Formats: sequence, C-alpha cells, structure tokens
Amino acid sequence: MSRIARRRVPGLFIAGTDTEVGKTYVASLIARQLAADGMRVGVYKPVASGAVVVGDQLVSHDAQALWEAAGRPGTLERVCPQVYQAPLAPHLAARQAGREVDAQLLRDGLDYWLSESDVILVEGAGGLMTPVADETYVADLAFEFKFPLVIVAPNQLGVINQTLQTLMTAAAYRDGIPVRGVVLNDVRVRSDDTSVTSNRAELDRRCTCPVLAHVSHGAERLDHVVDWLGG
Repeated sequence: MSRIARRRVPGLFIAGTDTEVGKTYVASLIARQLAADGMRVGVYKPVASGAVVVGDQLVSHDAQALWEAAGRPGTLERVCPQVYQAPLAPHLAARQAGREVDAQLLRDGLDYWLSESDVILVEGAGGLMTPVADETYVADLAFEFKFPLVIVAPNQLGVINQTLQTLMTAAAYRDGIPVRGVVLNDVRVRSDDTSVTSNRAELDRRCTCPVLAHVSHGAERLDHVVDWLGG
C-alpha cells in the first residue's frame, strides 16, 4: 500500500488549462518561495515526455527546473522516475520507445517525498484530462494524491473559457478535486492581444476560487507573497 494513505504532508498539485502554459515556471516560483520560508520542499513530476538526451541519460528539463528551484532535494530520478523522449502524451511517448508507463509507479513515486518533505509540489502533464497512462488521467492522480489544485492559466485570448472548463472538470471528476486557486501567467509578450489587460478582472469575477497571483513574463519571483497552503 502506498504511504499516500498513511502519512499526510501538505502540498499542491500544479495543473494547467492546457500544455505549454508555464506550469513548470509557476511551480518553480512557488518552490523558491516555500524554500525561502525555510520549508523542505519536495517536488514530484510523475512522468515527463519531450525529454532530451544528455550524455547517456534522458533528462526532463521541467523536472530539472523543479529540482533546482527546490534546492536539489533527493535526486533528479526521484523528482521524475519515468521519462520519455517523444513530445507526445506520456503513454504514447512510452509506446513509441517500446515501453509502457508504469501506472503504479506514477502513484508510488510520491512515497519518497512523504517522508522527506514539509510540503510537496506535484506537477502534472498538460491539462486535467491528459492521459498519463492507458487507464490513468492527470485528474486521477490529483484526486488520489488529495492535494488541492493550483491551476496555471495563460494570459491570452481564450483563457476565460479554458479556466472555467478546467474548474468544471475539477468539480465534476469522481468526487471532485479541491482547488486552491488560479495563477494567471504571462506566457509571452503579445502586443496584438488586448485581452491581456482584462483577463485578470474577468477571472476574478467569474471563477469559483481565488486568482492567487498574476505572473509577469520573465519574472524571477512573484510580485507578492502568497499563502499557498492557506484555507
């Protein structure tokens, strides 16, 4: 039996409204803040695709960024025990490599961090309904780990629809997945997208959870201290 059921450690599950919305970037900012507060920060990415070959190893840049931001706890393999090269959904990337995602390891890989951390940040892959194994979605891991979601949303046209759909998915999936809040992320500088000036206010008005932060493009830290683990 996984220690998930035996020992509770506070944590957050970083999810996105889609892929390429800056989940790792935002998770790294959170990790740095928590580490600066003196906490032992565990970082866990259950599976990664789109990895690159470094020497004789496959390395996930996302996992490495999380590891560095948290102060290099444990080992990089503990951060992400399943890594694949093809830039596809993990189960397809594994299949292209002639392998199969280990669905149990997706879950059991968290065990190490339960005994080594004061707080744990888990980063998913893509959105909540991204498949990470043949019969497992990101939402399944979020539900089973029981960490509230921090939803990273890109500050661009369409973010209101994407964010509200993600919140609806979280509320409806199995018995519901709790949500800590939304982080609006300036993933790129766009002079032709006027929605960037109104998206924050619209999300504040329409979301059923708080918008915890708005991250400027290229920011090295959050512009204010967020109580990530607050109620």
